[in-house]
Amino acid sequence: MRAVIQRVTRASVTIDGEIVGEIGNGLVVLLGIAHHDKQADADYIAQKIVALRIFDDAEGKMNISVKDIDGGLLVVSQFTLYGDLRRGLRPSWSDAAPPEIAEPLYEYFVESSRKLLGRVETGSFRKTMQVELINDGPVTILLDSRRTF
Repeated sequence: MRAVIQRVTRASVTIDGEIVGEIGNGLVVLLGIAHHDKQADADYIAQKIVALRIFDDAEGKMNISVKDIDGGLLVVSQFTLYGDLRRGLRPSWSDAAPPEIAEPLYEYFVESSRKLLGRVETGSFRKTMQVELINDGPVTILLDSRRTF
């Protein structure tokens, strides 16, 4: 499972002109699911994200978490995180989980995150979405349950 995590001052997801999820201060999580991922991967990623110390403390050091600031998560499914460009210019999606595997794991991740943090908003799985955000810092973190970057 892969996540691109962006610290934001606000973010929203719009589908067909309607905002379906939005947060103020918090984290946008673009979540990609591979065919080999399990619930343990979702739990690991959720726990890590909620505990990440990437918000500034009173001294201006990144030392506090989204939970500490009472922030929110905006989780957006993003199978393109598994795009493989090692050959050619058109990405291969062979590592991405098919929808029948990915969607239940995505929903499991969202529920796991909600157990850890009060405010979790989402986009919609398999929908074309417009994601608007103000990246704060900017701070962008890559997280993979199978390897480090």
